Amino acid sequence: MSLPLSGHLVIEFAGLAPGPYTGHLLQTYGAHVLRIDPHTTTTTTAQTPTTDTLSAHKRSLKLNLKSPSGHALLLRLLRRASILIDPYRPGVLEKLNLSPRTVHAINPKLVYARLTGFRRDGEYAGMAGHDINYLAVSGALSLLGRAGERPAAPGNILGDFAGGGLVCFCGILLALLRGDGEEGRVVEANMVDGTAGLTSFARFEMAKGRGGAWGNPRGENLLDGGVPFYDTYPTKDGKYVAVGALEERFYKAFVEGLFTGTGLHGRVPDRRVPGNLPVLRELFGKRFLEKTREEWERIFDGTDACVTPVLGHAELRERGFEQRPIVTLKGAEVEGSGWTGKTLKPGEGGKEALSEWWGLKEGVEWRVNDQDVFEDVGEKAKL
Repeated sequence: MSLPLSGHLVIEFAGLAPGPYTGHLLQTYGAHVLRIDPHTTTTTTAQTPTTDTLSAHKRSLKLNLKSPSGHALLLRLLRRASILIDPYRPGVLEKLNLSPRTVHAINPKLVYARLTGFRRDGEYAGMAGHDINYLAVSGALSLLGRAGERPAAPGNILGDFAGGGLVCFCGILLALLRGDGEEGRVVEANMVDGTAGLTSFARFEMAKGRGGAWGNPRGENLLDGGVPFYDTYPTKDGKYVAVGALEERFYKAFVEGLFTGTGLHGRVPDRRVPGNLPVLRELFGKRFLEKTREEWERIFDGTDACVTPVLGHAELRERGFEQRPIVTLKGAEVEGSGWTGKTLKPGEGGKEALSEWWGLKEGVEWRVNDQDVFEDVGEKAKL
């Protein structure tokens, strides 16, 4: 069974994090991804896209898009491409005469995916930003962190990858589903809207007021550490366990496993009484410190107590955890991302991409100059 995106040719303009992750997902499910690197990029220049580790199975071209020959070669590629990934701020590709209107004039079926941090039409549209900024103005950052403490940024997982790259990937799939007869397909994704969408449940619960799961201030809600039976606790060896015993039957199994043999099992305060929650938190915390995480694993593994170890990636790797693709397709061989990424030098695999993926002839339709930059040498691509 072939992968669902087999046969699709993708042009990915070089960037970091969200754009490459979109290309990574497209490649995972069968597409051929060709990264376009700036002609001035070298493998030794600091802060270049060569630090991107989401490049497995991709190939690269170094192009000077400000030169007629470089621009012409890209247009030649876009005539046959299915998808273009634009990771830049609004206006960058327009200045290079590569706007959606320009590209769709030569290939109306191409999916033109534009991924920005801020909204393209918002007050921050022309500003620089990073993951933490997009989370901040989306409302997501205000949800993260302990009660009474400043908001806590969760690395760049939530904005760059979930609200950005993954959402853009979904938009591309939706555009492809519109059918071959559709023209002018433009996907506009941004990390503000993408991340805000991930907080929909919290936002809707807030609208209920204090009766909802997210109606209280940060860190005082059911799912953000506000209750002692949905939280993390340190163990005797300095490691952590996670407790998610929300439903009564799960909570009963949790209490039973935690206090069996202590004489406290039948005297645990009622969790339905709000005033007992601080008492329970202290009681649970002290009890978890009496055993190592491994000892607690032996007690809770295989039960419905909703208690699991907090595992680091090094531990997962040591345990033989298999990194699988985000979605498994039965009957199709979809590769997982593994434990180590792959970088890609500018220009690496470019010749193979042009000859094998695009079917273009070296010396007839393209060449590589003495600066290792690719150029069009055939009939110039025209609008």
